[in-house]
Amino acid sequence: MTTQPKAGTGPWSIPPLFAQLVDDTGLLAPREASPVETVVARYLAARDGVYGGLVGQLVCPVSRLPVLVKELARSSVSRPVELSLVVDTGLGSVPKALSTVFSRPALLAPRTIETAAPTDVDAVWLDRVAEFVPEDVVAVVEPRRPVHDDPDGTQAWLDAVRRVADQGCAPKLRCGGPRPTDAPSTEDVERFLRVVADSGRGFTTLGLYEAVRVDSPDQPVARRHGLVNLLVAVARALSGGDVAAALRSTDGDALAAEVGSWSDRAVAGVRGLFSRCGADPAPGVALSGLGLLTR
Repeated sequence: MTTQPKAGTGPWSIPPLFAQLVDDTGLLAPREASPVETVVARYLAARDGVYGGLVGQLVCPVSRLPVLVKELARSSVSRPVELSLVVDTGLGSVPKALSTVFSRPALLAPRTIETAAPTDVDAVWLDRVAEFVPEDVVAVVEPRRPVHDDPDGTQAWLDAVRRVADQGCAPKLRCGGPRPTDAPSTEDVERFLRVVADSGRGFTTLGLYEAVRVDSPDQPVARRHGLVNLLVAVARALSGGDVAAALRSTDGDALAAEVGSWSDRAVAGVRGLFSRCGADPAPGVALSGLGLLTR
């Protein structure tokens, strides 16, 4: 998906359903494939571009934070970048990273801290995470999902998701990535959505590369789940509808029509549960092509 507008066009109006929904996860890619200067330039251009209202946080591993700070200082940003810090060097590195962020308020505004968790995560472990997260920053926790068909492992994962939500953290669902195993099955996505809908706790995602699901031999399995599918699935999970059918649909027009029929209350309910998604890059052109964004 691309964020490049047609020449001569003005900014698009981003409705509340999509406002600041899509985070840039480019810095999570291997370093040789995602130079910090390239990701920062793209993020700032998208944030200030015609689909700027769609752009959310810049996701950055703790290990790349020093280089990011230098690049933002060099870029002379017009306003602070909303930042999601991903813990990749242990929880003990978080205080120093936060100190770095808070000491540069003209460059960075911390919004979330994300970390992976074992499936046997318990309240003690989650309390330790909370110790490192300031009150006005959201703690996001991704329990590890089994990579093979394992009913017991899947149930343990779902139990961990519920514990994360019950502890006041935002569960995270990995929907795709560089490996086929990064993409959960439709059944696992549905199970996850039903758990978070029951808990009422907002969640985040990573690895949504398409606006609408693509089922094609040419499309890698780990890139097939669609953003609009997930939004519709969340709405159906909240209302008792057919979640699996929403996730499997490849009919973008039908999905868009369903989204267009939602009341303001329904939109607020969906975004109250589905707070953010990680995509690279943001899907402005695809969403406008479906009629979901207007001028």
